[in-house]
Amino acid sequence: MEKKSFNSPNFDKKKRSKNSIKIIVIHYTGMQSTRESLLRLCDPKSKVSSHFLIDQNGQVYRLVEDRQTAWHAGKSCWGRYKNLNKNSIGIELVNKGHKFGYTKFKKKQLLSLIKVCKSLIKKYKIKKKYIVGHSDIAPLRKIDPGEKFPWKHMADRGIGMWFNSKYLTLKKYRNVKISEKKDKIKFVKNLTKIGYCFSLKKKSFFIKIMKSFQRHYRKELINGVLDQECMIIAQNLTKNL
Repeated sequence: MEKKSFNSPNFDKKKRSKNSIKIIVIHYTGMQSTRESLLRLCDPKSKVSSHFLIDQNGQVYRLVEDRQTAWHAGKSCWGRYKNLNKNSIGIELVNKGHKFGYTKFKKKQLLSLIKVCKSLIKKYKIKKKYIVGHSDIAPLRKIDPGEKFPWKHMADRGIGMWFNSKYLTLKKYRNVKISEKKDKIKFVKNLTKIGYCFSLKKKSFFIKIMKSFQRHYRKELINGVLDQECMIIAQNLTKNL
């Protein structure tokens, strides 16, 4: 797979160790075109970058070398890792995003993403629970790569996590309320095991984290409400850790 190099100046000058790379973070660009995305990710004034950009035709652009810390994650948290730039590889997928006309990710684009991810997984021994979306690690401020990103399709190819429960069985529990406080506590514990960083100080925080979880694992209904379907999914996921 041919990679084109567009060198972004937006990275930390000090090289990190190979062992510090633990996470792959998938984003969408939220911009109108590949050209616009490349210009922004390589503009010193923007102060943002990623290691890779993949356009809709499957062309892979390398913007920052793996051992350099790119500026893609921002304020973020996953498991025991905080401010994930220093521990992650960032991959941007060209997609207009929710603001400009969110579309499905293209087949060629996903094929290239799978190849890049498999190479990184092998090189850095990255575990499935550490392949995440931007919204997973920064749920209070990000929603990308969004509900159209095919997480199950990726997991079926060994990239990221998915659950074993059958769709039709799960659907019966959709919108079935959780009334017991102990069940909510159990759900929060399970999401913490998966990697989500929780704050229960504000109801609005819980709703945003809930929506992030639903965008990833229950995209048919993203309402920020904990129901029995979400409970079962979270419990199933923790069994696969």
